[in-house]
Amino acid sequence: MNRRDLLRASALGALSTVSGDVGTPRAFGAGTTSGDEAVHKYLAGEARRISVIGLAGATTRAEWEKARPRLKREFLDMLGLDPLPEKSPLKATVTGTLDRGTVAVEKLHYQSRPGLYVTANLYRPKDVARGTKLPAILYVCGHSGRGRDGNKTAFQDHGLWFASNGYVCLVVDTLQLGEIAGKHHGTYNLNRFWWHSRGYTPAGVECWNGVRGIDYLCSLPYVDAEKIGVTGISGGGATTNWVVAADDRVKVAVPVSGVSDLECYVGDEVINGHCDCMFFHNLYQWEWTTALALFAPKPLLFANSDSDAIFPMSGNKRIIKRLRKCYALFDAKEKVDEHVSKGGHDYRPDLRIAIFSFFHKHLKGDNTPVKDADFSKIDGKDLRVFPEDKDLPKDAINATADEVFVPVARVELPAEKNFTDWKAGLLKQLRERVFRALPERVPEIRTTRAWKSEISVAEDHAPFYGFTLSAKTDGDKVLTLLVLNPDEEPDQVESGWGNRFVKSALRVAVAPRGGFGSAWTRKNPPNTVERSFALLGRTADTGRVLDVMAVLSHWKKLTTDADKPFQVRVAGRGPAGVIAAYAAILAPGTVQEIVLIDPPVTHRDGPHFLNVMRVFDVPDALGLLAPTVRLTLAGERAKDKAFERTAAVFAAAGAKDKLKRE
Repeated sequence: MNRRDLLRASALGALSTVSGDVGTPRAFGAGTTSGDEAVHKYLAGEARRISVIGLAGATTRAEWEKARPRLKREFLDMLGLDPLPEKSPLKATVTGTLDRGTVAVEKLHYQSRPGLYVTANLYRPKDVARGTKLPAILYVCGHSGRGRDGNKTAFQDHGLWFASNGYVCLVVDTLQLGEIAGKHHGTYNLNRFWWHSRGYTPAGVECWNGVRGIDYLCSLPYVDAEKIGVTGISGGGATTNWVVAADDRVKVAVPVSGVSDLECYVGDEVINGHCDCMFFHNLYQWEWTTALALFAPKPLLFANSDSDAIFPMSGNKRIIKRLRKCYALFDAKEKVDEHVSKGGHDYRPDLRIAIFSFFHKHLKGDNTPVKDADFSKIDGKDLRVFPEDKDLPKDAINATADEVFVPVARVELPAEKNFTDWKAGLLKQLRERVFRALPERVPEIRTTRAWKSEISVAEDHAPFYGFTLSAKTDGDKVLTLLVLNPDEEPDQVESGWGNRFVKSALRVAVAPRGGFGSAWTRKNPPNTVERSFALLGRTADTGRVLDVMAVLSHWKKLTTDADKPFQVRVAGRGPAGVIAAYAAILAPGTVQEIVLIDPPVTHRDGPHFLNVMRVFDVPDALGLLAPTVRLTLAGERAKDKAFERTAAVFAAAGAKDKLKRE
């Protein structure tokens, strides 16, 4: 068998016995492990790999302090807060005040950004002597549904305790459960996976609302801006983490039952018990405790319960161990402590007393024993900032915060004279801000008889599958790869769009991870797999790009040594086509032609990659194929005027004739 025949017969290196016309697709990926087992084994392995890093690899105080400025920027970036939004006027407004004996409760709202309303209750001593400066607490709420009253009303006992003991306490509603409701559940049950593409997480909103809440506290004449503390339980525990890592003004922190680690969230699937406000997009692949460690060496109490199913003790023990290690770098072991209460996910007297005592000690220098909160309840309706629905502001953007909070990129089209620099700049951003998780060197495909892919150590247990559709060449020197969407099957593609739009005698279909042959269970909610990927610095579609890159690199090796080299064409419909295009962009020189059938005009419709819309959108991305790759846009969507940007880029690259729209 000569080299050409060997190439034709092997295609992806596993077709040595396959020949003939298109018939029943022959699978060379009939792995014995189910998709669920494989993907969960892979995700858990990745969580362990990242967790081993710990403290960004710092082992000395000098290393940690050197890394900290970079880590803070990365942290804000992963919340969608880099660059930080402008601190626009708060427009704080008090709509009413309650008299509770020695305590006054103000009902107020402020705008963390124009139109983004935060409803809150401020608890303060009723009589504060002129010139007196009091320590202040930002209390960030957990997920306690109180309807129109806002979830701030569920935590009033904390506000009353702090105010009764010489503090000012601002209790702020969350976006999801405040008086003006937004959304926390975008990828949890609303299928808004475009949040990943946009780089949006409601954790960023909660963090920013908290930072602006501190701005409000510091503006009050009776607040000591040097004595600010933050606390909250559950979702409020997570938000405590975000705020104290982001805002250096915070001096004392007590996150309560609100933070776990990757080994729990991903490995043990604890993510299923949490909505999206609990997570940043882990683009930089941090060990999860790193965010809270940014607060070191200031006083921190890590408070939890021993029978909390959504914050298991296994994770709590690992986190406090890591925190103690970090504080030890500063010789500040005495400033970090833990309190473990017996029971489930809730406050109990011992837990509240531990919290209050910690603030008393570190904000007031007072070690006197404290009593638990014991106050008569205020009716939730009486704590409303906006008493009636008619009072709600008409300009509120809370319900559409996900559409505007993180700005999308506005890319200036290149001219012929600067195309090379334009392309190089975007490719650099693409690698650094979107595809950081991809290896610099595309791993080789390791095939078995079943052709289960084990791309690399990191990608082990993430199989993808190939299917021979036709192995005859009939003189055709074009190898065609048909990339499948997760819901597509090889025979359907072959008899459908594959046959209509792509003519070639030598054709192979590839089903990237999660597709035909390796599908995992998709249940909405909680969308376990797709959400877990974001905690590991990628998306499912990022992995699919890598799968296609591995195939293309394999083909390149085969065709390079062939006595009569073959051209490589890649085709796909909808999101799969764009995945194929990104594979070609990130593995240059592997593809000569791409055919995209009905491609999405925006990443809002997929495929989804972390932050991609903060760099560019689909039409600009396709322009990166110029000037070397021929691009055909086919189907109804190809007529969309958005692709005029793609045409403009090809023209600037001097490759106008390499783009067709049909």
